[in-house]
Amino acid sequence: MRQLIAFACAGETLLGTLDGAPGITGLLIVSGGNECRIGAHRGMAQLAARIATSGTPVFRFDRRGVGDSTGENRGYAGSAEDIAAAAAAFHAAAPQVTSIAGFGNCDAATALALFHAAAGIDRLVLANPWVVEAGDDALPPAAAIRARYAERLRDPRQWLRLLNGKVDILKLFKGLKKVARTPSKRSKTLASQVVSIIRANEATVLLARGDATAIAFTDATGMAGTHILDSASHSFARTTDQDWLFERIVEALSPSV
Repeated sequence: MRQLIAFACAGETLLGTLDGAPGITGLLIVSGGNECRIGAHRGMAQLAARIATSGTPVFRFDRRGVGDSTGENRGYAGSAEDIAAAAAAFHAAAPQVTSIAGFGNCDAATALALFHAAAGIDRLVLANPWVVEAGDDALPPAAAIRARYAERLRDPRQWLRLLNGKVDILKLFKGLKKVARTPSKRSKTLASQVVSIIRANEATVLLARGDATAIAFTDATGMAGTHILDSASHSFARTTDQDWLFERIVEALSPSV
């Protein structure tokens, strides 16, 4: 059964959704970016229903200033109170739950890594963690640009497009400039923090091989994912991607033998 649940967070009202199930381990899904709890292409709502059918209760929520929740949107870096409030609301709504696993994609994975302990979250499943601080150029991370250029340099058709003037030279120049730029100290610190937390908690890391954020994570941390999907879909949009994501999360939720 799916329930809508309102709960308090720092004087604001957040809205969450519980997909009920009898399991004593629950899954808290944290949304990435500025997405509401339904997720891209309804992906998180569908994932929650599917996991609940397998016996695990699932709680999703909109942080402050996003979707149906009130307040100011503070971004992933300001979501510690939101995650803690959601975990408490989950326990209150599903009192049989004795432990919570957190799942997030992109900067939601980063938020969970940074703030899970204070929220009482016991296990982490992190997809395509965001570890490179964004610039103001709207370009992908430098590591993703390098990977894309390397792929294109191996393709004769791309050389033909360049010779025929079909390549945006200004965009190419901006990309090369970003590739040559030294990573910021802040990005290095964030990557180091996330890596330390992943190792200390034996977190499950899921990466989509061709996704720009996943490429940047691997480049910045030197860490491969626990599981790697041969896809470029950041949001696991394809049916086969969704099946893979479901299977990996169910595996991560299973008790250790």
